[in-house]
Amino acid sequence: MDMKKQTFEAFKHMARVSMEEICREIFVENQASIKIKKQAVAVKNLANIFDTALTLSNEKGFQSMSLRDLSRTSGLSMGALYSYFTSKEELLEMIQNQGRRLTRKVLTEQIDPDAPPEEMLRTAIRTHLYLTEIMQKWFYFSYMETKNLNKFQQKKSIEGELETEQVFVDILEKGIRMHRFSVLNSVLTAAMIKAMLQDWYVKRWKYARRQVSVEDYAEFVIEFIESALKVDYDQP
Repeated sequence: MDMKKQTFEAFKHMARVSMEEICREIFVENQASIKIKKQAVAVKNLANIFDTALTLSNEKGFQSMSLRDLSRTSGLSMGALYSYFTSKEELLEMIQNQGRRLTRKVLTEQIDPDAPPEEMLRTAIRTHLYLTEIMQKWFYFSYMETKNLNKFQQKKSIEGELETEQVFVDILEKGIRMHRFSVLNSVLTAAMIKAMLQDWYVKRWKYARRQVSVEDYAEFVIEFIESALKVDYDQP
């Protein structure tokens, strides 16, 4: 789908990305281990737990956050927390897995593989930026905490980032085959695109200070990348 004129608000409405939606999926997938069986209650508490965990982690680091910190700040008892997970490690696994799954799902849904490569590239850039604007806490958490994860979690986090980069590699290589893009190295170009996208959620304060909206930033990145790729719109 061509997102050239799509606004951030329209994307939010269409993609239905929210903490509640994410927690509903988590509840459905983990019903066997979650002790609370009423979906409405479980989803509400999971949203509270995850939002609080991400906030505390982004302030002091996940390793420094204790479950007592999480209990006190969320207003849920320790017993209530253990109704949803058995340890910090299990909580981390749930947060990381769902974030990666969400990114993959939304990118797949929004990018039309049969569209021209220019349209695919614009859609991929806008989708990624809009998604990170909605889920800024998770993306910032994932970026900052990778170095503190155990080797298994680090491997999964790195694989998730490379998987996103591969989306851009595939689009670039399609453009090369169709003689629409001029790219010397599709892998390094994809890595640079991902770095520009990461700058939005890692250094969000910088753009807020300059009053740059996510739509403004998306437009700038698209124009900058297309200029570098020498996109030729006159070709058939």
